[in-house]
Amino acid sequence: MKLFTIGFTKKSAAEFFGLLRHSGATTLVDTRLNNVSQLAGFTKRDDLQFFARELCDMSYRHELRLAPSDELLAAYKKGKLSWETYAGAYLEVIRGRHVETSLRPEDFDNAVLLCSEPTPDHCHRRLAAEYLAAGWGDIEVIHL
Repeated sequence: MKLFTIGFTKKSAAEFFGLLRHSGATTLVDTRLNNVSQLAGFTKRDDLQFFARELCDMSYRHELRLAPSDELLAAYKKGKLSWETYAGAYLEVIRGRHVETSLRPEDFDNAVLLCSEPTPDHCHRRLAAEYLAAGWGDIEVIHL
């Protein structure tokens, strides 16, 4: 099973959709807490659903069970939490949501986890992918 991840910031629309299209993935899973902000540009929910389908032949869904809590994200963005503290707290959030049992592995086969961060280094999408891989096993995580 393959599970991809991607962030949209610091990417042009051409680069972003090119990476998605060439990955061969079939589903785009939006893990952002807020996907309708004006700051999301070409990745606003309704636009992204259209572009994913039309440009990449991918389905789209928003999966809030993999999003950080509002309080946790706000504290991290305001610099009140280090990355290490944020990462540990985020893992506790998804562990508490029992995502490894409430989500189905087959719904993530050949899917791409989306968030805003440009790289997976300091991003919850990487943490979510690694958590699911550890819980489900036999998953290759690929960062686009």
